[in-house]
Amino acid sequence: MFSSIRHGLFVALAGFTVLICLVYTGLALVISYVTEDMLVDRLLEREAQYFSQHGTLLSPNDDLIRIYRSADALPAEVREQVGGGRVRAEISTNSGPHYHLRTLDLPDAQRLYLLADVRPLLVVSKLFQEVGGLLTAIALGLIALALLLAYLLSRRLVAPLQVLAREVRSFAPQGAAAFSAAGRRDEIGYLAQKLSATLAELHAALEREHAFTRDISHELRTPLTVMHNTLSRPLAEPGVAQLQASLVEMGNTINVLFALARAEHIASETFDLRGCIEDSLLSLLHEDAPLVMDLPDRLAVVGNRHLSTLLINNCVSNALFHGGPGSQLSLSFAGGVLVVENTVDAAHPAAMQGFQHGQNLLLRIADAIHWQIRFHAGTAAYRVEITPQISP
Repeated sequence: MFSSIRHGLFVALAGFTVLICLVYTGLALVISYVTEDMLVDRLLEREAQYFSQHGTLLSPNDDLIRIYRSADALPAEVREQVGGGRVRAEISTNSGPHYHLRTLDLPDAQRLYLLADVRPLLVVSKLFQEVGGLLTAIALGLIALALLLAYLLSRRLVAPLQVLAREVRSFAPQGAAAFSAAGRRDEIGYLAQKLSATLAELHAALEREHAFTRDISHELRTPLTVMHNTLSRPLAEPGVAQLQASLVEMGNTINVLFALARAEHIASETFDLRGCIEDSLLSLLHEDAPLVMDLPDRLAVVGNRHLSTLLINNCVSNALFHGGPGSQLSLSFAGGVLVVENTVDAAHPAAMQGFQHGQNLLLRIADAIHWQIRFHAGTAAYRVEITPQISP
């Protein structure tokens, strides 16, 4: 069963409040009775000191105290205590008197018994008899006030947590992870911020997983179809080349998909894009392939080096494959735009159709590193324009 934290906090505060009230009430009673007993004991002690100093049997200074020379003359209730060997005692009787006894041994081996009936001094008992109802009403009123304050305090303290819990409970799976308590400068605000960030990261991971699953199905279907069609007939030299190209394309696609799935965990940096372009050309371009390159000596950009390299590799690979064996590849950079262009040999059409599926991957890579990419298809040339983030 769901238990509210507000109820638990209220019970704790209310229990602590009642406990404090009971403890202080008991402590006040103990102090009152101890003070009363100390006062009576002080009166008996003063009389005992007087008789010890003067050694005479004068009448006591206080009318409440009586002197007995023999234990037999003491009241019956007091004789029982003296017979038990007690020299100091407090005796409460059912008949009304409340005695305090103190035994005094004089130097001449004479024993005296100082007995005080302290009923007139029992202020605490009379106080509770006269104003006990009022004191009880005040105590109950204070307890009720303390319980009300505990309720209001628990409600005030737990209200932000309850709001956060309601927002989390009503949070839509596809909604934005934003909570009203995120602006607070306390532990609840920190919790809301971390919870919002965690939910955002979780949804981003789920989106990448869904995109990865979708792209695996979409992007690999075309090369697999080409390979299946090629294998359905006797292989010749063009067929083997087509299979090899399809395998290369599938490998590039898988690399891109995995890179996009891990894109959140790869930080951006400033790097030289010309170096990435040169590495791509060295790995993909044949020695006799026609190439025109007009790039600055250093091209500092901001982005993810791994994804940027995959973007350039795919652009160059697609240009070489779809342009045909006699196509010319050119790369230039002007006005903040990198242009990758390949001529199209009309006598040797591209061996593979459906280049649109490759564009989708390139668009996703560019979006992941916050670059822009545009495609321009013509009858004589195919051009890709990449706008990277230039390093300041």
